[in-house]
Amino acid sequence: MKKILFVFLLLSLLFIGYKIVLKCYDSCSLKDESLSLTDHKVDLAQIKEVKKLISFNKKYNDKVAFFINMKLPSGKNRFFVYDLENNKILDQGLVAHGSGSETGIKGKLKFSNIPNSLSTSLGKYSIGNYYNGKFGKAYKLYGLDKTNSNAFVRDIVFHYYFDVPYNEQNGYICNSYGCPMVNKKYFERMAKIIDTSKSDILMSIYY
Repeated sequence: MKKILFVFLLLSLLFIGYKIVLKCYDSCSLKDESLSLTDHKVDLAQIKEVKKLISFNKKYNDKVAFFINMKLPSGKNRFFVYDLENNKILDQGLVAHGSGSETGIKGKLKFSNIPNSLSTSLGKYSIGNYYNGKFGKAYKLYGLDKTNSNAFVRDIVFHYYFDVPYNEQNGYICNSYGCPMVNKKYFERMAKIIDTSKSDILMSIYY
């Protein structure tokens, strides 16, 4: 009887120890991942949303996505190319927001989906085919949320503009008419990723 009781107690202790170790591992892993993403200025919740959308629709690229963090000032890198498989930043650069998003208050922006608002629209976009327009090569954007459903009608596209600087700087950069607008050198790197992708790449603009 004592032998059976000893074995039972031993198994109970082993089980409790296993649970403690597993809980610690999960919490530590989540903490490390969140810290890594915070360091890179990409929001974990946004990444999860994009991954969820991709899991339901195989037409989207499940290897890489673009994230634009509008909480960061325009003079700092806030356009991120993100590796969805290995959870890491692959590239980053400056991106302009719409002039209609200015509020007159430093560091605070507003957003709109209304035509002619000249504002940036938040939400997830699917990057479509490119065309050659007044800004040169540009990619059509299709809004996937209620907050950016008018993107195509508003002619919101991903393009470059020569006045957008390449390197980070203090202060703010020029504004667009609502489009995510980047430096030509940076745009060319993004174009290579888009053009060589066999599936549509997602872009998430958030605040």
